[in-house]
Amino acid sequence: MKTKLFIDRKYILPRIWSNRELEKIAPLFSGDIANVSGWQDSDKEGKHYRDYFVNASSYTITNYKSDARGFQGYENEIFLNLEKELPIELFSRFDVVFNHTVLEHIYDVNTAFRNLCLMSRDIVIIVVPFLQQMHANYGDYWRFTPLTIKRMFEENGMSLLYLSFNSHKNASVYIFAVATNNESKWSEKIHKEFSYLEKDKPLDGFESYIGCHAIQNFFYSLSQFYQRKTDFFYVKLRELYGKLKIKFKMLVGG
Repeated sequence: MKTKLFIDRKYILPRIWSNRELEKIAPLFSGDIANVSGWQDSDKEGKHYRDYFVNASSYTITNYKSDARGFQGYENEIFLNLEKELPIELFSRFDVVFNHTVLEHIYDVNTAFRNLCLMSRDIVIIVVPFLQQMHANYGDYWRFTPLTIKRMFEENGMSLLYLSFNSHKNASVYIFAVATNNESKWSEKIHKEFSYLEKDKPLDGFESYIGCHAIQNFFYSLSQFYQRKTDFFYVKLRELYGKLKIKFKMLVGG
């Protein structure tokens, strides 16, 4: 993905990445779609998330209190507090439940996560931060790992189909995850993917886990680079010394 030189790496870069992930997968889904706690449904790139779900038969936004980027009074908008018991009419109400960077702002995250799963007949799509500075005075409580997301879906009777994360340097890290109640239905349509390992090993020599490129350890990386170069030349010098020593003995002996 090409990026502008002065793009906001902390917030916008992972948002753009998660939008591209959603673009790839959203057209697969049809039926009743809900963007839960979706505020204004904006993708921060000038579009709305409803535009991504091109095969939706209906699209609903839910929001909570208006003083926290909440209820907007839109048509087909539902007032919903994810920390409360889910209203009976919302059980299995939607085919796809979508939730973007909301769960970190809800203290009772287990109840909120359970409600997302209960609302869906089939698919739940979530985007959550793994690594991001605190960014909201109305509540910012949690960060999530891939293992956490997998476990939370399993505890709510859902199977994780797909999980990915962005690998940008000096930027926040988001997790994009898709789970289902009907794993066999999607086995041939969505390539199952789950990992917490980066594809490229970081220069500092530490493990290739999620987030290893986001937090740059520049001076340590530089010292490791010089150490590797020093070790390389040391080995070569030892080899050269050994060869010269043998030749010297042969000359003296001769």
